[in-house]
Amino acid sequence: MPTYKDEKTGLWYCKFVYTDWTGQKKQKKKMGFRLQKEAKQFELDFLSKTSQSCDMKFGDLVELYMEDCKARLKPTTYKGKEAVLTTHILPYFQHLKVNEIQPMTIRKWQTELMSNGKHYKPTYLRTVNSQLSAVLNFAVKYYSLPSNPVHKSGSIGKKKSGIEQIWTPEEFKLFDEAISDKLPSKVMFNLLYWSGMRSGEMLALSLSDFDFEAHTVSVTKNYARVDGEDLFLEPKTPKSNRKITLPPFVCDLVKDYADRLYGYDSSDRLFETTKHYLKNEMDRGCKKTGLKVIRIHDLRHSHASLLIELGFAPLLISERLGHESVTTTLEIYSHLYPTKHGEVADRLQAFA
Repeated sequence: MPTYKDEKTGLWYCKFVYTDWTGQKKQKKKMGFRLQKEAKQFELDFLSKTSQSCDMKFGDLVELYMEDCKARLKPTTYKGKEAVLTTHILPYFQHLKVNEIQPMTIRKWQTELMSNGKHYKPTYLRTVNSQLSAVLNFAVKYYSLPSNPVHKSGSIGKKKSGIEQIWTPEEFKLFDEAISDKLPSKVMFNLLYWSGMRSGEMLALSLSDFDFEAHTVSVTKNYARVDGEDLFLEPKTPKSNRKITLPPFVCDLVKDYADRLYGYDSSDRLFETTKHYLKNEMDRGCKKTGLKVIRIHDLRHSHASLLIELGFAPLLISERLGHESVTTTLEIYSHLYPTKHGEVADRLQAFA
């Protein structure tokens, strides 16, 4: 394991031969190490990553995993995954060898996570645990890890948070009045509440997406800002590409807002703002009215709840929300349907 010192800079470097994934011999040179042991450690870590075995540090496995993910995931999904790994997983497992991570090691990590003073939500705990499992599944599939220790240690948290926070139409009208002093806010929140679209879908809209005669809006893209860059992505699922009917008064709001925009092109973004703005406006409106603060995404749940209360069929609601299947709709909103069973019994009683 030879290392060398650059006499000009005084820094160390390593140069060695390795076999890549195609079986070809290649040479690797890495310069700029302050200490000789750092150069040697780099070579050890590099060779362990290219050996396709799990005798490598977990941190090196994560590098390989994220490199694989980058070409396959949307930038927003990638950034979310990266944040979870960096915040909750790497600090604990980074320097452990992958093949030495035992179920009890994971149990101890889970206990620390659950007892954290930040009191993470059950759904978030489930997400973090699932992310660790995904990395180790990657090792099982591609780096000969015999089994995933997360499967033996068990899961934590919950897949669903239970009853979602929602606003009734009366509550939304109070909020609407409170933020009506800012026309963009009024238009955006009315679109979210009365259409059920996702906030990223709404922020990607242009005026050309609206058909004011048919009272519809076409959802074909999703807006996100990642590392300061504005991105227009494919909608979340294929069925998220959809046409949503709107109440005429919402169409009137959009037209009035667009008419006030100076020099606006109908293909430009209609709302030049971000999700951060929406969150600030949510907080402002709730502070003025005393309403319970809900997430922006809960406006979508509020819309679905209203449709269920009005008696619309799950299939129609699923198509309107852009869910991949009606099963998804029923899984999310099943807790809102029990009251409907009583109505069924009452109606059947009328025929008795």
